[in-house]
Amino acid sequence: MKASSTEKIFYLINYVLLGAIAVSCLLPMLHMLALSLSTNDAILSGFVSLWPIGWNFETYHKLFTGTRILQAARNSVEVTAVGTFLSMLFTLLGAYPLSRKFMYGRKFFTMLIVFTMIFNGGLIPTYLVIKSLGLVNTYGALWLPGLISVYNMLVMRSFFNGFPEEIEEAARIDGCGEIRLLLQIVLPLSLPVLAALTLFYGVGYWNSFFSVMIYINDSSKNTLAVLIQQMISSQQLLQEIANTSSEDLTSVTPESIKAAGVFVMIVPMLILYPFLQKYFVKGVMIGSVKG
Repeated sequence: MKASSTEKIFYLINYVLLGAIAVSCLLPMLHMLALSLSTNDAILSGFVSLWPIGWNFETYHKLFTGTRILQAARNSVEVTAVGTFLSMLFTLLGAYPLSRKFMYGRKFFTMLIVFTMIFNGGLIPTYLVIKSLGLVNTYGALWLPGLISVYNMLVMRSFFNGFPEEIEEAARIDGCGEIRLLLQIVLPLSLPVLAALTLFYGVGYWNSFFSVMIYINDSSKNTLAVLIQQMISSQQLLQEIANTSSEDLTSVTPESIKAAGVFVMIVPMLILYPFLQKYFVKGVMIGSVKG
């Protein structure tokens, strides 16, 4: 069908607004990239905006060879991969039973879970619990307190509640049990919500630094977010660069190292997002139920 003039105006306004939002997110990232690749003189003169001036790659060389960024990146990958897997597993194990109408007391348990979104024990009691469990200075202290996001679990439960009953009935007629129904029927048709929540959990674990600063005492276990946060908050960035002579300090600036560190931290999420984007815009259940 041909779009009416009113619809065309509506689409145009949407495109303009969404384009402006996209540009507002893209420009700071381009500025960071330009700063990290520009020469020292260009940065100090303030001429760098969205395009590198001079093309200086020494900043990245100093960042990767003179700091613990590679070790911190490996720690971040471990925390993110294991934490996301565990969170998705337990979120699924919580959301699926609560979506079953035959589960006894599911409304009561849902209310108890929602209660935790409003009230919690606080930072000090949580730390004492983590300490009593012997999880201080281990990544278990990062995974256990936030293992399940109540909001994400409710989103997944709502998705399961809207699952077509015709598909479940057909599977049960064919002799499909509850576990097989979940693994072979429900999960393959739930890729949109699984992909979205996986991205939410992954970004949360990747960007978390406050819990790492509280529970992790060994600097060798620090994640990339903590290292970048320390670099940004500290005005002595170059102290992290090992074996740097006074002559080499003229090739880099604290601003360029900050920008390079921030950009390195952003890149993995930028690479991951395109692989999950298709599940946000198109559901695989379209056409699965025939009238």
